[in-house]
Amino acid sequence: MKKLLLLSLTVIVAVSLMLAGCSGSKGTIVVGSKIDTEGSLLGQMMILMLRDKGYEVVDKTQTGATSIVKAALETGEIDMYPEYTGNGAFFFNEQDSAVWNNAQQGYERVKQLDKEQNNIDWLAPAPANNTWAIAVPKSLADENGLVSLDDFAGYVNGGGYVKLIGSEEFITSPVALPKFMQVYGFTLSGDQLISVSGGDTAQTEKAASEGTDGVNAAMAYGTDGSLAAFNLVILSDPKGAQPVYEPAPRVRGEIMAAHPDIADILNPVFESLTLTTLQTLNGKIAVDGLNPADVARDYLTSAGFLK
Repeated sequence: MKKLLLLSLTVIVAVSLMLAGCSGSKGTIVVGSKIDTEGSLLGQMMILMLRDKGYEVVDKTQTGATSIVKAALETGEIDMYPEYTGNGAFFFNEQDSAVWNNAQQGYERVKQLDKEQNNIDWLAPAPANNTWAIAVPKSLADENGLVSLDDFAGYVNGGGYVKLIGSEEFITSPVALPKFMQVYGFTLSGDQLISVSGGDTAQTEKAASEGTDGVNAAMAYGTDGSLAAFNLVILSDPKGAQPVYEPAPRVRGEIMAAHPDIADILNPVFESLTLTTLQTLNGKIAVDGLNPADVARDYLTSAGFLK
């Protein structure tokens, strides 16, 4: 009887080990994201790629605003999420440093500081700058030769009609519109501004597109998906008034030490995400109403990352 019981236990253990081996799981990773469109899109790309390479993944995307998802990573509630290089200026109280206005230097700086102070790794960033920007209707840009913020400053200072809509933060924060005005030498008075409580760029861009209350300029982000749908164009920032915000996976150091292959899995994906690509993908979610996971899967499949 004892031999039979021992044999049964041996068989159970052997089957369990065999099933575990067949599952191919390399470990469990918890992926979070911010609550915006792009955060969800990038988070789903990370999840799909890791699952395809044998990881069990817990989906905690749309974790919360920047402060919430940042804290979740640093306390170990999540293992990784997509963040922006330029936010290092605020994470480490270096807002006055010019390093953040250079894509490569900003990336190297945040990678260094986060590793030293938090044991957090940054993987390869996407070559797409999701920074604060000013967008105008393409018709206005074409009629007045507005390509850059230098052009816009000339238009404003020459008496051109401008009514800009943006969030309260964009209008009042020293690093946003006031920074643009300082660097490019123009001023918008109170009656030329409309302030809204939230930071929803779809709202501001729609107002500029439709001319609501005379609005013809809007707060925007560089990779917004609704820009093309609203027939708006971003005015370039040749003097680098804004930090460069390139998205990249931010990962707990313990996870990278245990699973270094994660860099090989995610780096090629992020390196493929150009500004135009992200605008297009974001537009499928924000404008067409598609599910972020579906948009992510379609892109990864069409780009050859998934079969």
